[in-house]
Amino acid sequence: MIESDGLKLWAHTARPPRRGNDKPVRKGLVLCHGFPTGPRWAESSGRTYPEFADRLATDAGWAVLAFNYRGTGESEGDFSLGGWARDLRAAIDHMYETTGVDGVWLAGFRTGGALAICVAADDERVKGVSTFGAPADFDSWSQEPRKFLATARERGVVRSPGFPDDLSAWTQEIKSTRALDCVDKVPPRPLMIVHGSIDDVVPLSDARVLADCAPGSELRVITGAGHRLRHDPRAVAVLIGWMDRQTL
Repeated sequence: MIESDGLKLWAHTARPPRRGNDKPVRKGLVLCHGFPTGPRWAESSGRTYPEFADRLATDAGWAVLAFNYRGTGESEGDFSLGGWARDLRAAIDHMYETTGVDGVWLAGFRTGGALAICVAADDERVKGVSTFGAPADFDSWSQEPRKFLATARERGVVRSPGFPDDLSAWTQEIKSTRALDCVDKVPPRPLMIVHGSIDDVVPLSDARVLADCAPGSELRVITGAGHRLRHDPRAVAVLIGWMDRQTL
């Protein structure tokens, strides 16, 4: 478990198999999952990520952390974008404190990708970021906050009656969490932005504008791919190739 704001977050750490006199693992990757896309999907959010983490650890030789944001899976709490950002910071702390790595990178999918950019912008301990289907902002959520809150309840990420105590503050966190406003702070650290060419949830234009605002970033468009790049073998291969190119 990882502790964040007094909440217990479920986590799984994968390490590469040890072989004889292997050198210590020096690089760590935190996987950041997305917002649930269907009714009650919060319960299954990130369910396949431990297996994914195991594969990445084996193929790349890194320590890889998969965790559930508050309000998803077996993690406690209720969804807020500010809370999810603090959860990611807690996950980064956990990697440095428990795995002995010398550097931590982030790989974020959908909402997790946008948060990875926002958190990395203010945390120089993050050595690089790769995003997959990340939105440039969450304006569509903040424009009708009561409607979005109802959606969050339907999807199971808001579980507690009466949450949030302050709808205006909860909405303001959504408005102020904008990858577009801080993506320029990630370079010169490595930044790879991956997007599906036929993503019908987050338009490809979001990826293009993020890349345009971050000189030196790498934009990769997966032809014929949709929004769920986590399950596209081409996107996974791109991520593994990116990991192989990282240096401390």
